[in-house]
Amino acid sequence: MRVMILAAGLGTRLRPLTYVMPKPVAPVLNRPIVAWIADLIAGHGFKQVVTNVSYLPDQIKEVLGDGSGYGLEVSYSEEPEPLGTAGGVGKVRDFLSETDSFLIISGDALTTIDLRAMREAHESNVARGAIATMATKRVLDTTQFGVVITDDEGRIQGFQEKPEPAEALSDLANCGIYMFRREIFDHFPPPDHRSPAGDEDQPPGFVDWAMDVFPSLLDGDVPFYSHEIDAYWNDIGSVGEFVQGNLDALAGEVGISPPVPEVSTGIYAGGGSDLDAVRVTAPVLIGPDSRIGEGVDLHGPVVVGGGCELGAGAMLRECVVLPGARVPAGGLVVGGLYGIDPGRPLG
Repeated sequence: MRVMILAAGLGTRLRPLTYVMPKPVAPVLNRPIVAWIADLIAGHGFKQVVTNVSYLPDQIKEVLGDGSGYGLEVSYSEEPEPLGTAGGVGKVRDFLSETDSFLIISGDALTTIDLRAMREAHESNVARGAIATMATKRVLDTTQFGVVITDDEGRIQGFQEKPEPAEALSDLANCGIYMFRREIFDHFPPPDHRSPAGDEDQPPGFVDWAMDVFPSLLDGDVPFYSHEIDAYWNDIGSVGEFVQGNLDALAGEVGISPPVPEVSTGIYAGGGSDLDAVRVTAPVLIGPDSRIGEGVDLHGPVVVGGGCELGAGAMLRECVVLPGARVPAGGLVVGGLYGIDPGRPLG
């Protein structure tokens, strides 16, 4: 089964962070989200991957390279203009159709989904005539997600886009992770089609799952199914969710580990970052080569990127500090994201 990592979006909901980086490169535990996705894919036995890129593509290519660092084979599909949620998939249909089924996964969502279990569910669904399987997860606030309406057997009957709780017919959020049979391309619109999800200047090939493809399946009575997951999933749809994803990961709720050594219980520090004369309350992660002044108070959960400078007496609590940021002496950073400067490269 081949894989496509979706990485061409503008990430407008994550601004101002995405003024300086594409959303898949946003760091979780000081490592790009898309790097965690690559690990996830490789760890479940997938090999051949294509990634679509559009906004700040070189940053994504720098992270993934040719895939060999992850045990993958990664190629790229350039999109001078984003082609919608499904258009980029249609552009590489020849690559994806080399296998009977293929996986589509967002490169900007933090998740530990069991892809083997999803593949087994998809194969079972195919045996009963389905051509698509969609990962879903139950959520408390339906106003933040597109939700999926299913029957008792999990067959998808319809959708609602961010319904108010009183109007919601389901609490199953669409995770944006799909397994499709190659026949899905039979339900893509013709090249001259104009998607209702686009604008007047949409490029040729713009296709949207929710507005174009899924309605075709429903109208044609083509079976496709929900695969409900219990795994951690955070679509990193806002700066608040980005910060929370980092803090959840540091607390061990995501199932990923900081990429630097644990120097004492719950405290992780990269090489060149000296924690002498610093007050630290776990959990705390400090990236490599950060300078930490005397009397700094790090009250976890706190994630500090590499190459940062924390001035003497600064206090940090429940926050994420981006790589290369400078916190002035006596500064206070509490409950948020620090270090966004559109004029300063990160690193």
